[in-house]
Amino acid sequence: TGLGGVVKDIEIHHQLEYEKIPNFPVSTVDGHHGKLIFGKLGGKNIVAMQGRFHYYEGYDMQEVTFPVRVMKMLGITTLVVSNASGGVNPDFEVGDIMLMNDHINLLPNPLIGKNIDELGNRIVDMSEPYDPEMIRKAEEIAMENNIKIQKGCYVATSGPTLETPKEYQYFRIIGGDAVGMSTVPEVIAARHMDLPCFAVSVITDLGVPGKIEKISHDDVQRAAEKVEPKLTFLIEQMVASI
Repeated sequence: TGLGGVVKDIEIHHQLEYEKIPNFPVSTVDGHHGKLIFGKLGGKNIVAMQGRFHYYEGYDMQEVTFPVRVMKMLGITTLVVSNASGGVNPDFEVGDIMLMNDHINLLPNPLIGKNIDELGNRIVDMSEPYDPEMIRKAEEIAMENNIKIQKGCYVATSGPTLETPKEYQYFRIIGGDAVGMSTVPEVIAARHMDLPCFAVSVITDLGVPGKIEKISHDDVQRAAEKVEPKLTFLIEQMVASI
């Protein structure tokens, strides 16, 4: 949400509309354009999803994670994911960039059901869902370029409603630093296929007592867009370093 600007920095070689790809879902969320983009970023060959899919759109978990499966078959070696989220850590502010170093999954697990053995063992080790070396590299890039960053645990919920004050409080009590409605299913599917993952959240609103305000999807988009140049730079530098 609001983070599509990285496309402007991609040297685009090919674009495919989602509806032209067999079995691909179609994004129904405002701000998610619905294209699979092939090209170069930071000197590396990349496949970028301009728009993603969410459980709350009515898709099942196999549909939500299907694009990650496709990209693995196309030959990607690393998954980089971004999202907009609500901060529940009282040290966070709107506009902060949070490197995800863990998650709590409150969505259905995408590996439930018959396993596809050629993709991986569904009893997946999740002791390091996010690649420590990529996190270290992102911290280094941020420090060198005076970009403020946070690190923390992302709580994945179904949405599409935003959280109540008590839900925010609950997510903080169980160990969350931010909450959102995406990313974790894709990461689980990627780890199932032994793909290293790097994920980053933009804090677009706060679920902290005394700082909770009424918010809309438009507000979230606007908050994310303000941070977009820094995030785009960080991701581009990260990709170049892989």
